[in-house]
Parts: sequence; C-alpha cells; structure tokens
Amino acid sequence: MDTIASAPLSDDLRSRFSALLPPGRALTEAEAIAPYLREQRDLYEGRSRLVLRPSTVQEVSDILRLASETRTPVVPQGGNTGLVGGQVPRSEQEIVLSLSLMNRIRDVDPVGRTMTVDAGVVLQRVQEAADAANLFFPLSLGSEGSCQIGGNLSSNAGGTGVLAYGNSRDLCLGIEAVLPSGEVFHGLRRLKKDNRGYDIRDLLIGAEGTLGIITGAVLKLFPKPAAREVAYVGLASPDQAIELLRRAEAVAGSQLTAFEIMPRIGIEFTVRHTQGARDPLSGAHAWYVLLEISSARSAEDARGVMEHILEGAFEAEEIGDAAIAQSLGDARMFWRMREEMSWAQKPEGGSIKHDVSVPVALVPEFLRRADRAVLEAIPDARIVSFGHLGDGNIHYNISQPVGADTKAFLGRWHEINRLVHAIVADMNGSFAAEHGIGQLKRVELAETKPVVEMALMRGIKAVFDPYGIMNPGKLL
Repeated sequence: MDTIASAPLSDDLRSRFSALLPPGRALTEAEAIAPYLREQRDLYEGRSRLVLRPSTVQEVSDILRLASETRTPVVPQGGNTGLVGGQVPRSEQEIVLSLSLMNRIRDVDPVGRTMTVDAGVVLQRVQEAADAANLFFPLSLGSEGSCQIGGNLSSNAGGTGVLAYGNSRDLCLGIEAVLPSGEVFHGLRRLKKDNRGYDIRDLLIGAEGTLGIITGAVLKLFPKPAAREVAYVGLASPDQAIELLRRAEAVAGSQLTAFEIMPRIGIEFTVRHTQGARDPLSGAHAWYVLLEISSARSAEDARGVMEHILEGAFEAEEIGDAAIAQSLGDARMFWRMREEMSWAQKPEGGSIKHDVSVPVALVPEFLRRADRAVLEAIPDARIVSFGHLGDGNIHYNISQPVGADTKAFLGRWHEINRLVHAIVADMNGSFAAEHGIGQLKRVELAETKPVVEMALMRGIKAVFDPYGIMNPGKLL
C-alpha cells in the first residue's frame, strides 16, 4: 500500500478542496474547526486545517476523488460521539469530512418495514420517524440524541436492544457508500434475501471509515410493541443475575427485550451526580438488574409475564427486592439510572474504561477474576462494572481511589487494560465489544488477533484503499 505524506495540508490543497463545496461549508478558521477536534473523553487532541461538510453523495465523491489523486488523508466524522478516537484527526494533513449535513430521511416503507436514510441522520430522529409510522427502530444508545446512523453502522454499535434485535449490522439491509477512489457503491437494497456473492455491506459496516464513507442506509423496522413493562431488581450477586436471566428467557422468550446489570457503587454515583435520580428500591443491594418485557398483544400480557418472572424469582430466593414501573415516568426513571451511569463516573475523577464481552454464562467468573486482579494492582480502586448482561457485554470501568492523583491514575490505563484484557482473552472474549478499535485499541488488536485474520484484514484494506487515505492510524 502506498504511503501518504506527513506534511501539513498546503494552502493550495485546502483551496482546491474548499472549492468543491458551496461557500460556508468548508471550515478553515481554527475556532470553527475546534469542535470537530474534541472527543468527549479528552483522550485525544485532534489536529486538522480543514473541515468539509458535504450535503450530497456527489460532493462526497468529488472530495474523495481529489483526495485519492493528491494522496490526502480523510477522516469521516458523524456525531463525534465515538469513545475510542476513531473520529479524531491526528495531523494537520488530515481533512475532517463531516456527514452532519447529509441528514435526509429518504423513504419510509411501512409494508416492507424499512427506512432509507442519509448517514448523517441522528439516531433519535430515526426512532421518532419509525414511531410516527407506527413502527419501531430498536437501536438505543446513551448518545442517541447526537450520534448519527453512519457512525452507528461504521462502528457496528450495539446498545441496550442487542439481546432481542442484534447489533447495528443486524438492523441494516443495504448500504450506500463512497469508496476512496470516489466511486459510489450503490447497495441500498431492501432485500432480506440476497446471496449474490460476497456481502460488501458487511465489510463496510464495522470498518470504522477505513474502507470508505457510508452515505446512506436501508434500516430494518419492526412492529411497535403494544406495551412494555420495566422492572428494577435488587439481588446479591452476578450469579443470581444469571439465574434471573435464565428464568426470564424461559418465561418471556423473545418478549425479553433488555437485561442490564449494575453494581451498588454505580447506583450511588448516579444518584449523587444526576439531578432527579433516585434508587427505586428502599434498601441497598450489592447488584441490580433492569429488565424489560415487550408485548405485541397488550399491557396486561406484558404485566403478566413480568409478574410471573418476578414471583418465581422471589420464591426461588434469587432476588431480594423488585419494583415494577407504575407509570411511563417510572419506566423512564428506571432507564435513566442505567443510562446516566457512564456520565456519573466523571465527577468522581479519572476512570479507566473497558468495553469487553465474554460468554454470558462466564460473566460472574470474569467479574470475580478482574476485580481480584485490579484490586491487587490498585487496592482502593472503585470498580463500576455494568452493562448488557443479556449479551455478555460489560463496561468494566475503574474509578480512581478517593483523593488519588488523577494524572498518575490515568497513566496506568494501558497497564490495567492489559490485566483485564488478558482475563478476557483467557475466556475467549473480546476487548472491543461495541465501541470499536479506533486509535485506542489499534496496537492491542494487532498483538492479539490471529495472524491469518490480520493478514486478511490488511489485504481487504489494500484492495479498497490502496493509497491508505481513509482514516489512517485507525483500526489497522
């Protein structure tokens, strides 16, 4: 693969790229560029002399054609909500290409249950458009008010609905993308069955912008549930949470649409730092589970299934207490306790993050082994391990000891990552469950992924992007 130069983007090139767009859509002033260079964890300081904001596929094509001709690296950016630095430009030679102006909902097909959208459409807007058509789009993330569909697909985002509906890849039928050459891949198909050779769509989804730029997608929609019931459960251990999960799956089957686990310390952080938050249960418990039942039939059906699950769990002494939401407000509050848990850690100081997955049955063992290893390394660390127990994805976060030096604590990030990730590897898990690789995990990916797989990935990259201009320094 040819290499790209490292000198800053020249004034001449900046002018040539800017001329491809109408006035006002090429940002060159430092103040205007600054928001595109920041990421929410402050792990990376972005650098760039130019942000381009196309509004059409043709404009994206023109930009990439010139980038290929001049060997200029391009960093695609959606809502800038990524957590591994995949959307952050690393040098002043790199151009940021923002998809935010490509925000049309092109079509809603209520019969085929699909929605065709531009890549820059915000996830919450997709959810609302589906709801207006009396349908349901199940992808749900804490950042859904600002993250964009193109970024969701590029990172194969998961969220709270994976247990019932799958990751972003499972929610997409077709992709439109501009390749590094400027050619357009026209793959906006609404077909549920299409076995005509290799699936280019699946290569582009999860590629983190290293193979091309997703500009549009056909999304799967689902019948809107007639009713949902949400319960908040207190229990003694992750082992009991696994027993509750088995019981819920046996009783509810596909009606079980969420099953989230949270530790006591996470509840305390959330109540302490989130206005209006409160623990729904009267007593303290070591662990909590939030479970959701969705019924296509009626509210009575959903309530009956939930009560059956909880009554059986109480009789088997698997849980200590439980509350079923009595109103939409209660349900929102229950979910808010889970969704705010990530942000509630920030006021507590530095936090070393992990986004891991292991086989569901092994989650309790993982937590025991990881806790033991982390506390041996940092005895007063405060471990906040929470997430999607139903699919084995745990956000294993470690807040600094009270009164510790934040910089020194965060300086041990890679050391602690290696401790935790070694346990994950021993359990045949993944250290990149739903946040992707980006810059943060690129070296570790190369060190741990089988040689054959890495060779295949590099070969695919070379075919799509022979000049290495697409999101350089990310993933590979």
